[in-house]
Amino acid sequence: MNPSFSSTPAATTIFSLKTKQRPYSLSFNPSPHHTPKTPSFATIICSLQRRPRPEYVPNHISDPLYVRVFDTTLRDGEQSPGATMTVEQKLKIAHQLANLGVDIIEAGFPVSSNNDRQAVQLIAEEVGNTVDEDGHVPVICALARCSKNDIDAAWEAVKHARKPRIHTFIGTSNIHMAYKLNMTKGEVLEKATSMVRYARALGCNDVEFSPEDAGRADKEFLYQILGEVIKAGATTLNIADTVGYTVPREFGKLIADIKSNTPGIDNVIISTHCQNDLGQATANTIEGACAGARQIEVTINGIGERAGNAALEEVVMTLKCRGDDVLEGLYTGINTQRIVMASKMVEEYTGLYVQPHKAIVGDNAIARQTGVRQDVMINCKGRYQIIDPKDIGLTRDHEAGVALGKLSGRSALKERLHQLGYMIKGEELDDVFMRFKAVCEHKKREGDAYCMLRKVKA
Repeated sequence: MNPSFSSTPAATTIFSLKTKQRPYSLSFNPSPHHTPKTPSFATIICSLQRRPRPEYVPNHISDPLYVRVFDTTLRDGEQSPGATMTVEQKLKIAHQLANLGVDIIEAGFPVSSNNDRQAVQLIAEEVGNTVDEDGHVPVICALARCSKNDIDAAWEAVKHARKPRIHTFIGTSNIHMAYKLNMTKGEVLEKATSMVRYARALGCNDVEFSPEDAGRADKEFLYQILGEVIKAGATTLNIADTVGYTVPREFGKLIADIKSNTPGIDNVIISTHCQNDLGQATANTIEGACAGARQIEVTINGIGERAGNAALEEVVMTLKCRGDDVLEGLYTGINTQRIVMASKMVEEYTGLYVQPHKAIVGDNAIARQTGVRQDVMINCKGRYQIIDPKDIGLTRDHEAGVALGKLSGRSALKERLHQLGYMIKGEELDDVFMRFKAVCEHKKREGDAYCMLRKVKA
């Protein structure tokens, strides 16, 4: 169901009141490209039409509201303990990411192992040259430290893709420079600029640079090194909160300050990479986009080192649900109806099972067990559901999202019985309901209500 929107003076007033509370100026200010809208609360908010994807230019996006999705499931996601995948599994996931509409696929870290090099090269040659029905071909990216050996390996692996990218990084916080690199600021600055320049000299016209641990770096040094790598040829600057240290207001201000203080920033794309150590990754990513970042680095199901990364499905659905009314019209090119399929594939291949209450893709995310809310959902889904399950590719027998359990009421039980072919009412329904409750007291919720109802019948 597509929502209807109404634009009123009241909506504009509410929008400006919210933004006045922010201590820094972001892209929340009224934009000539978008008029804030207020959703009709009688509808399911998230069922919006997809917009055309702008033509890909490494350092420029023609539509200022478009946000590129950079998926690092195959690189950072695989760094989750136990998540190692085979070359064949990585290739299948890469195809699924392309079908999903991801703009950039970070396929791996080629210098780290022969298997990773092989996987990245295969993905570049196959997925990186496959054109979908909309004419989209994803960028295939490989990670490299700021060293010639790493960059050579990355370029050899991705150079046969239609749109190859090298992503190089170096630590920029005081703790990283002193205890990991044992380098001075001057040495880090020289290494970063020379390696970006080297990557461009190899023939790669799409180079991403990440100042590792930017969330804890000295801001003046950050502005300096970013300005210098822009001169050296970087096309994307990825601001990495490597240890998940920042909170949304702080991270948004960091992006805004970089945008205001970095020489040449208008000639590149600002990106975000947010780890989830404090549970802020999705919120930080959204805040970064609102502050001017136009690439977001994410993973399917939020997998990754330690507590993981910003989850693709959470960020994308937030932009889809709230982009028009409170997020300045920001949007992505993701086909959200393929989210569940991608989530299940990654879950199966990595062995990292999705928690039931995980936002968007968890089994409980669009299910209701409380009796009063089940009754409402059966009659009007929009009151407790902002996402149409079909919008993320979820199909099920009971469209209201009713999960039978000990908190379910008569209406939910009656509805499910009708779906199973039992037309029960009156005293007979009362009797079945009492026996159903008794069964529920002794067991957890079952995925198929028919199994539970058979026990009641017995």
